[in-house]
Amino acid sequence: MLDYETYCKIRDHLDRQNLTIAQTARALGMDARTVAKWAVVEQFQPRACNTPRVSKLDAFKGQIVRWLDTHPYSGQQIYQRLREVGFDGGITIVKDYVQRIRPRPVQAFLKLSFLPGEAAQVDWGECVEAALHAGQSSALCAGRSR
Repeated sequence: MLDYETYCKIRDHLDRQNLTIAQTARALGMDARTVAKWAVVEQFQPRACNTPRVSKLDAFKGQIVRWLDTHPYSGQQIYQRLREVGFDGGITIVKDYVQRIRPRPVQAFLKLSFLPGEAAQVDWGECVEAALHAGQSSALCAGRSR
């Protein structure tokens, strides 16, 4: 889309300086077809604002939210249910919407905090492996060596 300043430059080159379309295009570094298109426009009008269009999914969004509140359906399952109730759109719009509204899973973790000397940690795999290398037999090692 052309801005108002560029439109004014085109009009100036064509009207005031009496240049041809090709000369104007060369002077402004534009394509001659673009200059020719704007040469016939009497008054600059910016492009109308893009108003959001109505989606085929808009009528079903409330139902999708209710379904997801009751069960953790996948996008494919939601799409199949929508087809049963009369939705005639595609699966991509359904999957995109489900992904956008589905709550993100929160990673669960437990942060342990001990003062020095309150707790100890042992890696039993290392302990058993060390016992095997040392040639010691233990109840832990007996079950593992079979």
